[in-house]
Amino acid sequence: MITKRITLIFVSLFIVFSLQLKADEGMWLLSLIQHQKYNEMQAMGLKLTPEQIYDINNSSLKDAIIQFGRGCTGSIISEEGLILTNHHCGYSQIQFHSSVEHDYLKNGFWAESKAEELPNEGLTARFLVRIDDVTQKILRELNDTMSESERAAKIREVSSKLESEAIKDTHYEASVSTFFEGNEFYLMVYEVFKDVRLVAAPPSSIGKFGADTDNWMWPRHTADFSLFRVYMSPDGKPATYSENNIPYKPKHFLPFSIKGLEKNDFTMTIGYPGSTNRYLTSYGIREAIDRSNPTIVKIREKKLAIMREDMDLSDAVRIQYAAKYAQTSNYWKYFIGQTRGLKRLNVYERKRALENDFIQWVNSNAEARRRYTDIVPSIGRAYELLREFSQARWYFMEAIARGGELIMFSRRFESLYNEIKKADKDPVKIERMSSSLRASLNDFYKDYNLETDKKIFIAMLQMYYADVPSNLQPALLGQIHTKYRGDFNKYATYVYSKTIFADKSKVEAFLNRPNAQILEKDPVFKLMQASFTSYFDMLEKMKTGSEFLSKASRLFVAGLREMQSDRIFYPDANSTMRLSYGRVLDYYPADGVYYNYFTTVDGILEKEDPNNWEFVVDQKLKELIKNRDFGRYAKNGVMHVNFISNNDITGGNSGSPVINGEGQLVGLAFDGNWEAMSGDIVFEPDVQRTISVDARYILFIIDKYAGAQHIINELNIVE
Repeated sequence: MITKRITLIFVSLFIVFSLQLKADEGMWLLSLIQHQKYNEMQAMGLKLTPEQIYDINNSSLKDAIIQFGRGCTGSIISEEGLILTNHHCGYSQIQFHSSVEHDYLKNGFWAESKAEELPNEGLTARFLVRIDDVTQKILRELNDTMSESERAAKIREVSSKLESEAIKDTHYEASVSTFFEGNEFYLMVYEVFKDVRLVAAPPSSIGKFGADTDNWMWPRHTADFSLFRVYMSPDGKPATYSENNIPYKPKHFLPFSIKGLEKNDFTMTIGYPGSTNRYLTSYGIREAIDRSNPTIVKIREKKLAIMREDMDLSDAVRIQYAAKYAQTSNYWKYFIGQTRGLKRLNVYERKRALENDFIQWVNSNAEARRRYTDIVPSIGRAYELLREFSQARWYFMEAIARGGELIMFSRRFESLYNEIKKADKDPVKIERMSSSLRASLNDFYKDYNLETDKKIFIAMLQMYYADVPSNLQPALLGQIHTKYRGDFNKYATYVYSKTIFADKSKVEAFLNRPNAQILEKDPVFKLMQASFTSYFDMLEKMKTGSEFLSKASRLFVAGLREMQSDRIFYPDANSTMRLSYGRVLDYYPADGVYYNYFTTVDGILEKEDPNNWEFVVDQKLKELIKNRDFGRYAKNGVMHVNFISNNDITGGNSGSPVINGEGQLVGLAFDGNWEAMSGDIVFEPDVQRTISVDARYILFIIDKYAGAQHIINELNIVE
């Protein structure tokens, strides 16, 4: 009997220990959780049923999660459509509403009533209605004789038909997404609300504490949150902004838990991760390390230096370029960290080992030889074909498309240009296009500073000319270099004095009387057209290699899934709703270094530096900390700020709720950690961590710092 008890205890401990060591890897489709990962999640602490997570007929967790705007996640946290997301996700909207007179970036914003909430044109809240597996419906229309171009065209054709059928006679939207490199397909149906208003945001000294220095780093001390609200028409349908709209009534919203978290507590995140490359081969790793990452970092570093210099000299420019700087900086640092992680963790060598295993499996299996012989070498040949274009492609994206703003701004006018050039031009269409462009001018010029843009324009063209092979540059750039004897400063002086796009009034005058010759003579428009023509020519040259790589990658992933048939595979992130799960967990980032799983407000005072804008501590917050005035949100007198868990997330998961086993919100995911920047390619269980704001710190800032009791009263807070 004793022996049996000891054996049972040993087995139980072994199971628990195994679960703790197991890599909680994967971004899983909610509709498949019941069959793929539910038992494991339940063993780790999940108390909900699969139907409470995803159900198309009854309210479930999925109904409380939104895609916030174009690239973040948010959650509904009240029965009046209140949205919780990251401060950095709402940063563009906070910046848009800011001015020198009303500096919400610096001072924060707290609407005291719904009447004070600020509308945001173009901002949307996308709710998932359902997920349908349409793999077989698409695959049966494909065959092995198709070229990759023909295959892609047929997929688009069938997908379009399926999307139309799915939303017939509804106000929904639908899209078919590709999974496993084109081996599976799922239809997503959405309800998209178009009236989303800013409710509250802490000052940047709280919501962005640590800024660039702490970005991607642990330990953190940041209240990275903001609040918005979804509105709907009185009949409950999505509608653009109107004073007649009413707060959205959700099918489900998340309650806050202030019970606190302990090490090994179960957590899950639900959100919209943007993209991962977990099935990237060693050839892709080498491309990232040697070419793409260093190129992106080099270009962005120059842009950031120019913006920062001008922002430090002027509050007006600081506000104008705050969001642009943050967007550029975020992935500048990310790619530095990714390269470091790929090297440090020997990812290239590990990918090579997997590929060698794949080759051995293919050679030992007759059916596999028929389908997958030469796949790995084919991927290598594809990268070889594409290598000569790599740097030029990234320079176009970073130095031209994301360089001087006037270049991409002028591209908005190309459709109008093409219309007014037609012999049978349509005056009604021209006026409609002109009106649309006219309506966008205020937003663009509000956040545009000519001198800053001119400096970036000069620097980017200098780098582009120096680093991109001449045969992959637009011919116009060489002509400019010859004419101005390599002096891009002189060329820029000419451009910015002659283009209509540097002056809002000139653009307005053009739109009042559109004339093709004005654009044809405009130096910015000419450079834009030449650059894009050159880029599209390059894409055509890359077509063979790109199609070769697409087919080989699809077959490689299909073969991997056959080779490891006992493994449950998850698809790469692609901006569709996913669930990941894990535990609250500390880690050892390096030899002799230990990081605890949480931080406290004491660390804010330890990091304080009044002479560094990144670490300025708000005076009221400082007083609250020194007085230990934490209300009911502290535990044993300790006010937690951030915590870490081993949930698997990536960009797009920003703003994802961190949910406990009972379906309650315990945190808000906002970052990954420096030691695992290669995590989009390889999940690193020993060091990969999700950094989140503790729910209690969010409530503390709303309640004790902002005094926004009306917001607290709107929430369901579980003690």
